[in-house]
Amino acid sequence: MAIKILGIETSCDETAAGVVLDGRTLLSNVISSQADLHSPHGGVVPEVASRQHVRDMVPVLEQAAADSGLGLEDMDAIAVTYGPGLAGSLITGVNAAKAIAYSLGIPLIGVNHLEGHIYASWLAKADLENDPGFPLACLVASGGHTDLLLMEGHGRYKLVGHTRDDAAGEAFDKAARILGLGFPGGPEIQRVSEGATGDETLPRAWIRDSHDFSFSGLKTALLHMAQDRGIYPTLEDGVDQTKLVRELAAAFQESVVDVVSAKMVEMAAKYRVKGLVLGGGVTANARLREEIVKRSPLPVIIPPPVLCTDNGAMIAACGYFMYQRGEETAMDIDVEPGLPLG
Repeated sequence: MAIKILGIETSCDETAAGVVLDGRTLLSNVISSQADLHSPHGGVVPEVASRQHVRDMVPVLEQAAADSGLGLEDMDAIAVTYGPGLAGSLITGVNAAKAIAYSLGIPLIGVNHLEGHIYASWLAKADLENDPGFPLACLVASGGHTDLLLMEGHGRYKLVGHTRDDAAGEAFDKAARILGLGFPGGPEIQRVSEGATGDETLPRAWIRDSHDFSFSGLKTALLHMAQDRGIYPTLEDGVDQTKLVRELAAAFQESVVDVVSAKMVEMAAKYRVKGLVLGGGVTANARLREEIVKRSPLPVIIPPPVLCTDNGAMIAACGYFMYQRGEETAMDIDVEPGLPLG
């Protein structure tokens, strides 16, 4: 009998819900973005995000159910992100999930947001005949995390590398602000980087003999270069801003892509994995996806961009495998903004 899971995701600034069948078949995926609300501030404002989740939660749930062709009463379980993330945002999703699960008398499943990003790849590989199997090397790169994890089986993880300062997504946002670009920074930097000639280069923080990352020095190097070139904090007379921004954005992007792709491929070789899995908003970056595929001799499973960013379908997919293991969550579950994985 097919298992239908409704997934709810409100860890940051997207109100999202999706319905997934048997952990692999996507029936619906509805995302209400708050990017326009936060763009004037150059980053997510937690109080604004929390209030908007309250406004968007019911319409998003209704649309997700309608798009799936099912009703809430048809669900076998409700999966919801309970951490990590912004406390006020998480509370909205968790309380909605509790209410639905309690009213219907079905299981509630609390999902780690980072694990959800990994399981977006189960939706991406739903039609693949050759599943590489375990172990897998997993990259979760987002606004709040840049982690390398060894996935030894469903629900079994070992953290082998992480950022020591800024997450990659956070670094992209800060770089975009330095260059006078919009929010979120990752898509903006990718957009303006197109057509760059590679005239500018920025350093790489390799952190030798480690799978860890560091992006704060790269951000500072970009700031100093922007100041030296006369485009920050104000544009100097006679400076060709368009060309400089394009070249500096491309240099920043290439530095991040070079380090992240190299470290992931090295980690995969060290642990003798059978495949690589990418997840999180930063992995929607076209250059990063291209470079990891190019460097890896192993299969690389990458969700489409819409499943890399925060969404409810990935939470539903993860929730299915937890449901299969009998991992029901108690109704008194609380949010955990700093919840780790591995």
